[in-house]
Amino acid sequence: MTISPRLDRDVREHLPQPDALTDVVTLSPEDDAVWRHAVPYLQVRDNDSHTVHAYGIARALLADVPSADPAVVLPAILLHDIGWSTVPDAEVLEAIAPGGGRPDLVRRHEVEGARIATQILLELGFAHERIEAITAIIDGHDSRLHALNPSDAVVKDADKLWRVTPHGRWIVRGWFDLSAEESLHLTAVRVQDSLFTEPGRTMARVLTALGSIEVSPQLRALG
Repeated sequence: MTISPRLDRDVREHLPQPDALTDVVTLSPEDDAVWRHAVPYLQVRDNDSHTVHAYGIARALLADVPSADPAVVLPAILLHDIGWSTVPDAEVLEAIAPGGGRPDLVRRHEVEGARIATQILLELGFAHERIEAITAIIDGHDSRLHALNPSDAVVKDADKLWRVTPHGRWIVRGWFDLSAEESLHLTAVRVQDSLFTEPGRTMARVLTALGSIEVSPQLRALG
C-alpha cells in the first residue's frame, strides 16, 4: 500500500465547525434514560454494542421515512433485545445459528422483552398508549414477517441492517468462527430479502458493496 506524505502544518483552524455536520447522532436525554435502564439487560451476545449501532441506523432511516414516529421507533430500538437476558447464555447463539435455530427462544426473547420494556417505560413515566405502540413492535420484531406500520418497519430494518455493518460482520464472524468472506455472505444473504423500507434497502446495498470491496483480492493485494 502506498503511504502518502504527511502535511507538515496544522490544519485544525480550517476544519468545519461541529454544527456544520447535520447527520451526527447523539442520544437525547429521554433516549439516554431508556438506554441506561436497558443496559443491564443487554450484556448478552454483544447486544449492548449491537443496540447502540442499531439506534444510529434507525436515526438515519427516520430522516427518510417521515411516516415513522421517532417517539416510538427510538425507545423500541433501544429496548428490542432486552429479552435475550432471560435466555441462558449457552443457548443464545444456538437460537440464531446457521443450520440450527431455536424459534422458541427467538419468540421467548420477544415476549419477555415486551414485558421488561413495559416495566422500564412505566418507571420512566411513558404514557400507556406510547408504551403499547413500543411493546407491540418489540413483541414480534424478529418472528413477525410483516411490518405493523412504518415505525415497526424502521425498527425491523435498523435491527437487521446492523448485520452488514463492519461492526456487525466482525461480531458475527467471531460468534461462528467464520472468515471475513463467510461472514459477509451470511449476513448479506440474511438481510437482502428481509427489509421493508427503500432507504433500508439502499443502505444494505451500500454496506454490502463496501464489505465486498474490503475482502476483494485487489484491496488485499495492497497490504
